[in-house]
This record gives sequence, C-alpha cells and structure tokens, in this order.
Amino acid sequence: MRLIQMRQLLLRIGVLLTTIFYLPVQLKAQGDLLITPRRIVFEGGSRLQEINLANSGSDTARYVISLVEVRMNVNGTFEFINAPDSGQLFASNFLRFFPHSVILPPKEAQVVKVQLQHTADLDTGEYRSHIYFRAVPKQQPLGDEKQLDSPQTISIKLTPVFGITIPVIIRVGKNNASASMSDISLTMEDTIPKLNLTFHREGNMSVYGDLSVDHISPSGKVTPIGSLKGVAVYTPNRARQLHVALARVSGVNYHSGKLRLSYLEIPTQMNAKVEVLATSEISLN
Repeated sequence: MRLIQMRQLLLRIGVLLTTIFYLPVQLKAQGDLLITPRRIVFEGGSRLQEINLANSGSDTARYVISLVEVRMNVNGTFEFINAPDSGQLFASNFLRFFPHSVILPPKEAQVVKVQLQHTADLDTGEYRSHIYFRAVPKQQPLGDEKQLDSPQTISIKLTPVFGITIPVIIRVGKNNASASMSDISLTMEDTIPKLNLTFHREGNMSVYGDLSVDHISPSGKVTPIGSLKGVAVYTPNRARQLHVALARVSGVNYHSGKLRLSYLEIPTQMNAKVEVLATSEISLN
C-alpha cells in the first residue's frame, strides 16, 4: 500500500488510549477513592478482615475488585506478574472477598470483606497477593460524541483508568524476619539534601515499617529532618534501594554532625509493641 493510502486509512481510525496507574501510597488514594487499612495481614487466629472504601469526590464512582499478583523490584517499584518468582508464594488461592464490585455515591463508604479459605493446605511461610481496585470509566451516552469536523482529522480519546492495589498477606509459622541498612550516603540535588540507602531483609517473611531520619549536631542537638512511612521489603526480595528527600531546617548543617536512621516496625495488631527493626548512623564530617 502506498504511503498516501496508508495515511488516509490512519486518519479514519479513532484511537482510544487507556492508561492504568498502579501506585502504592501511604493512605491509599487514587482519583477520589480512599482505602484503609494500607494492607491486610492474616496471622494467628484471624480469618476475616475488612477494607473500608470511601468516595471523597462529588461524582458517583464504580470500582471492580479482583486479586492480582505483584512483584516488587529492587528499586521499590511494582509490576504485575502471572507466575511467582523463586521463593514467592501467592495468597490468592486461599482468599475470598465480597463484594466483587462497588458503586460509591459521593461522600459514601462501603466495606469489603476478605476471608481465608482452604487453610489446611498452607505450609509454613508467607503468602502474598494484592487486591486490585480498578475504576470503571463513565460511559458516554450514544449520540453525545463530538462529531469530527473533517474525515481527515485524527480522533484521540484519553480515558484514564485508575487502579489501586493493597497487599494481602497470610503468615503461617514463626516470623523470624529481620532488617538492616547499608550503602548510606548523602547527596545534594538542586540544593535539596537526599539520603540514599539500601534495606536488607533476612528470614522467612517480609518486613514493613516507618523510616525516620534525625540530624545530630556536634553539640548533641537532635533535629528530625525526614521520614518515610510504609517502607516494605516483600518476600522473596532480599534488598530494596531507597532515596529520601530531607528537609532544609534552620540551624541544621549537612556538613557537620551525623545522621541517625531508625526503621520501626508497624505492628499488625492494635496496641502491639513497636519494635525497632534497624538503626544506623553516618558521619557528615
């Protein structure tokens, strides 16, 4: 087919682009959907847990809910997978949830229940899958589509499809996971101090906690300068690289004193004791 004929054919094709966003954040929010808690962990005798959904927007929204499998990369990003990596165990075969879709009017909330099943088949270890909340775009009524002024015009319609996932973890047996930090360094990027480090995980289960960073002056004054909530290293990963922007605080000299890093576990049960997973210090001299 000659080039001009190909161009004429392409000009008559309507293009629909659909973008799916996958983003884990502290308080799960995408579009106008708020989700709590940030993750679900089954351990001990718990067999049923709830996820609270809330529509903070001004329009009615619909979400389709499913179970998906996710890999964490060494830089902390995520990607969907179909087969487990070596040492990774999926939880989806041992979970059921309801409902499978929700319609949320503005400022309304709904509960999604997640339940264990077939637990007799579980061996010792940690199993993880993710619940995926996918927004269903509004359908434009027939006849409301804007007509093209010319058949020679390309029609491009951008339809963003927002999606959020939260991990659902099943733990069987004793948890002997531990964490440490290495390769800690401080760099300056456009006058913004940036902390670089690598988390290491050992043991049979994942680690999950909050990172806090303090500056300690030569005289011993302690000043909080940075934090990052919900830092995880999921099985089977042994390491995760992290970059944290630090605050420029009056009186803090990033060329003297030292930085103290604290990685504190986020308990899976209310009122449980907060454990220190790892600490480290680097000199700024």
